[in-house]
Amino acid sequence: MQSEKFIEALLEKTKQILKEAEKLKTYDLNVLTWKEDEISWNILECLEHLNRYGNFYLPEIEKKIKNSDCKAEIDFKSGFFGSYFAKSMLPKEKLNKMKTFKDKNPLNENLDKTVIDQFINQQYKLLNLLQQSRNVSLNKVKIKISISRLITLKLGDTFEFFINHIIRHLKQIEKIQLAAKNTLTL
Repeated sequence: MQSEKFIEALLEKTKQILKEAEKLKTYDLNVLTWKEDEISWNILECLEHLNRYGNFYLPEIEKKIKNSDCKAEIDFKSGFFGSYFAKSMLPKEKLNKMKTFKDKNPLNENLDKTVIDQFINQQYKLLNLLQQSRNVSLNKVKIKISISRLITLKLGDTFEFFINHIIRHLKQIEKIQLAAKNTLTL
């Protein structure tokens, strides 16, 4: 795929994510903290989970872009593992549950609306990094993944994985909103 088209598609997805996040700022705290049961996440916990991944990946990506001397290529070709990880994050019709690492699990933490602000700030950072990535190789710049410092993904695959992970949890948030709407008297 052409690198420029790939980056443009990711920029559009991120802008859409920002729109969704801005809407969440208008929600009452009762809606943001409503949960179906004690082992389910609420909306703020979903966002906090994403913030924790952002706290890992965004500085990693920024550092690699800043220190790269690999020039951008016309085409980006997804790697085997990168493609697999990115696709595995996409939400299915029936949201498939995945085990979350303990350090990324915010279950039952006392969270407030600042979680939304942090998430929005991370999306602006992501937009900036996507813009910067136009000047480096999406193929040759490698990013360590959060579950193992030994495994690296291409920069392009890392962006796609990261954004798909966000989209996955925004779908989860949609389902929480629907269930909350049917339960709470709004």
